[in-house]
Amino acid sequence: MIEKVILVNEKDEQIGLMEKMEAHEKGLLHRAFSVFVFNKKGELMLQQRAKDKYHSPLEWTNTCCSHQRDGETSLEAGKRRLMEEMGFTCELRELFSFIYKSPFSNGLTEHEYDHVLIGEYDENPNLNSEEVENYKWKTIEWIKNDMKVNRGDYTSWFLIIFDKYYSSIG
Repeated sequence: MIEKVILVNEKDEQIGLMEKMEAHEKGLLHRAFSVFVFNKKGELMLQQRAKDKYHSPLEWTNTCCSHQRDGETSLEAGKRRLMEEMGFTCELRELFSFIYKSPFSNGLTEHEYDHVLIGEYDENPNLNSEEVENYKWKTIEWIKNDMKVNRGDYTSWFLIIFDKYYSSIG
């Protein structure tokens, strides 16, 4: 199946569909989501992206992220992708959304209208090895301190979300 993304304007209004790689090659604004799953201890489940991902391989990021499909809400998409990548699902709610643009060394650009979703889960995930290399539970404070020393170990969008919205997700 050819994955398509939803092209949007700066008001998050759908203006078209485009094949995912083409949208990233052209750097066009499209809808996306980022899921943050916390346990009862307040720790965030971080995901290490699989080594064969087309960008940001082996970098640490939020629990999962991807793109909504045509006709799919952000919450539906978040639950679908949690199951596909992490092997579980949980109730989610939307915290906020924002636009960011991040070019990569391979010529691709993430230009996303990103919906940030939050949920709670206390079990271990069942990782899809094609998507995820590893995971760990860490406190927001631990992540903040680690980013000062190992900033290059994290995905660009996670750094943006964390830097701009630390108080919202903590």
